[in-house]
Amino acid sequence: MLTKVNARGDSGLGARREIIKRIVEFEEFSTCWPNDQLKAKGLVADLRKIVNVKDSFTRMKQERDTEREQVLARQRAEQAAAAEKRAKIEDVSKRLFALFSMDDKPQERGKLLEAVLNDLFKAYGIHVREDFRRKSPDTGTVLEQIDGVIELDGAIHLVEMKWLNVPVGMGEFSPHLSRLFLRANAHGIFIATNGYTEPVLTECKNALNLKTIFLCSLQEFVMLLQRQGDLIALLKRKSQAAIVDKNPYLEILS
Repeated sequence: MLTKVNARGDSGLGARREIIKRIVEFEEFSTCWPNDQLKAKGLVADLRKIVNVKDSFTRMKQERDTEREQVLARQRAEQAAAAEKRAKIEDVSKRLFALFSMDDKPQERGKLLEAVLNDLFKAYGIHVREDFRRKSPDTGTVLEQIDGVIELDGAIHLVEMKWLNVPVGMGEFSPHLSRLFLRANAHGIFIATNGYTEPVLTECKNALNLKTIFLCSLQEFVMLLQRQGDLIALLKRKSQAAIVDKNPYLEILS
């Protein structure tokens, strides 16, 4: 019977599978002639072994195909995520560079700087919260304003950003430092366009005895974007310099 079915080629595949299935599942050997029962059992057992071996190879191939498809799917997802990240960083770069032509709109530029840098933090997956104001629950009075919050190495960092034409002085720095001391385990980052005065650098070094805080220049971010560097690596290096070397202002431009 199988010889006839095989002769039909592909059109006989369904019938052949059904015949083999019925033989493999056959258990009623009592219906065979007594002298043929052992032979029948042996033939069915042999066929079962052949089918099991073939099924094993089929399952192995299916598992390999599934694993290969999963790897390809992960690669495609990683490539898509990388492309999306590059596009976001490129957008941030264009928006940041555009701010340098807004000398006539200092307040607007300051707000846009917060949005641009927060979007940069988002692109690297370390952003926690946008700029926000904490108000008194009783009066609604603004108690403090925080420009951004990120998470780096498992630690929450409050971020302050200032676009000034002069170095950051104690008047701009002290409120940020106070916010850190009001929060247990909070670290701090200050980003400025034109550096910091000596009193700020001294105060920041002294604060390192109790808090982790480090200072950044906007130029560091500009240079990072131009060379397509890694923001997280840069921030970690600056944090380590503050903690290990007691240097709160390690400027990394290359």
